[in-house]
Amino acid sequence: MVSEAEHAESKADFIHKMAIAQKEANETMYWMELLYQSGYLEKNMYDSIETDLNEIQKLLSSIILTSKEMVKS
Repeated sequence: MVSEAEHAESKADFIHKMAIAQKEANETMYWMELLYQSGYLEKNMYDSIETDLNEIQKLLSSIILTSKEMVKS
């Protein structure tokens, strides 16, 4: 989804596509938690994925907030 944002038609479209990517990251985290709790993922793999997903979520949030501020200016 982030690659689609590279070709956004407007700032609003860019923000929208980044928000979709953020929702997808949240859903991925949900599924990773289910896989871990059901025993399909080992703890060390889950911890690694969780760390990466948290970083991705922080980056996406920052991009969205910064982009919204730029639109207001």
